[in-house]
Amino acid sequence: MNANELRDKTPDQLREELANLKKEAFNLRFQQATGAIENSSQMRKARRNAARVKTILNEKAAAAAKEA
Repeated sequence: MNANELRDKTPDQLREELANLKKEAFNLRFQQATGAIENSSQMRKARRNAARVKTILNEKAAAAAKEA
């Protein structure tokens, strides 16, 4: 997932994507706690993707506020 793909999405789509990423991060944390996680780098990717989505959402909110 890259930032250019995210910028093409609507804020509602971004919020949905963020919710999915948070669920994924939760599940990965749960797997790590139980020792069932196979690839621990997935946690880092999920956190970074969530942060990327939040950044794009904030950019869109700032742009909307600037226009109004």
